[in-house]
Amino acid sequence: MFETFMPLFKNRDELDAHRLKGLKWTVNHAYNGSAFYRKRLDEAGLRPGDIASMEDIRRLPLTTAEDLRSGYPFPLLSIPESEVVRIHASSGTTGKKKVLTYSQKDIDDWAFMFARCYEMGGVTRRDRVQIAVGYGIWTAGVGFQLGCERLGAMSIPVGPGNIDMQCQFLEDLKSTVICCTASMGLLMAEEVCRRNLKDKIALKRMIFGSERSGDAMRRRIKDLLGLEDMFDITGMTELYGPGTGLDCARHEGIHYWADYYILEILDPETLEPVSDGQVGEMVVTTLCKEAAPLIRYRTRDLTRKIDHPCSCGSLLPLHDRILGRSDDMIIFRGVNIYPGQIDQILSETPEIGSEYQVVLSRGKEGKDHMLLRVETQPDVPPSSRNGIKKAIAEKVKKTILVSSTVEIVEYGTLPRSERKSKRIFDERPQ
Repeated sequence: MFETFMPLFKNRDELDAHRLKGLKWTVNHAYNGSAFYRKRLDEAGLRPGDIASMEDIRRLPLTTAEDLRSGYPFPLLSIPESEVVRIHASSGTTGKKKVLTYSQKDIDDWAFMFARCYEMGGVTRRDRVQIAVGYGIWTAGVGFQLGCERLGAMSIPVGPGNIDMQCQFLEDLKSTVICCTASMGLLMAEEVCRRNLKDKIALKRMIFGSERSGDAMRRRIKDLLGLEDMFDITGMTELYGPGTGLDCARHEGIHYWADYYILEILDPETLEPVSDGQVGEMVVTTLCKEAAPLIRYRTRDLTRKIDHPCSCGSLLPLHDRILGRSDDMIIFRGVNIYPGQIDQILSETPEIGSEYQVVLSRGKEGKDHMLLRVETQPDVPPSSRNGIKKAIAEKVKKTILVSSTVEIVEYGTLPRSERKSKRIFDERPQ
């Protein structure tokens, strides 16, 4: 019997009623279970009963990553420790990690959400899912496996790297789906072609997580492997882990699971809501998370809401791909630049490959310089390079309003990564 993991609300009114009920529950649960939240809400002059509409969310105080670190080891804990069945910690922070606690219901909800991702991506119980992301204290590998098993597909937990084993399992086990970073996807695609395995494998889909990917990289991977489709998955440890949203086969944006959390897009400077379609910082509030609920948590991820429904017909709303992080912003000659902007410009240049580097330096005269080092496609003749360099530099100047020097290198010259590729190199004195 087919089990769907999609929400069964008949219309947006039913979804909105569910969301308001969840918001009220979360504020009440956090206030009564967490000393941290009780203090914050008391300082704001709020009690759980004050939340009467969705608009009241703006009265609630914001929560930050620093709150999680300062509350180490169990920040935001809103249930007795005896009811905690698992912890995960986030990567990418310095000093003490952000440790998040999970109840059994939290684990079950996470598995359900992740199974929804697979379902939306066209994965079925008949698929074989090769999981090539990190395992351990991080949420990545165990999240992908949890959702796969909840869906009922075969999970193949290889982990990252180990290209020989990855290729062997693609060939011998006939994996139909692989889950990895986009950088790992490119590395695998090139290796499959180098080993002449393309006609010996059954791979149909890739699901990318943990790393922003440009259109050029996605096109290259899809062409090399002959894939049917590719998907971006979203998530973070604080919000369960990966599996809290996915772009469907229409690829008009990321469907986010609005029945599990509220998404606000705020100006990272003023902390006021931006207009639909404007880029801002994702701020999330959970609706049923027990152990470590989030109330207006600043993710630092930048995106924009898409204010129209997807043509697939789903009630679940959309946001755009992650543009970058507010704390990853480059300030170059007084201009704020996000890595996703450079991704987009380079993706619109068909003659270049998917790998690039941005090198920022400061000359002896005290002036900042930007070098864009990009690969050509394998079949681009050297005689075309000057034209390509000029076109990219003009597009950067027109779009981002800064001057750059463009260097063209041969395809395959820039390093590949089994995890996340480093593409921004800021060599300016701090």
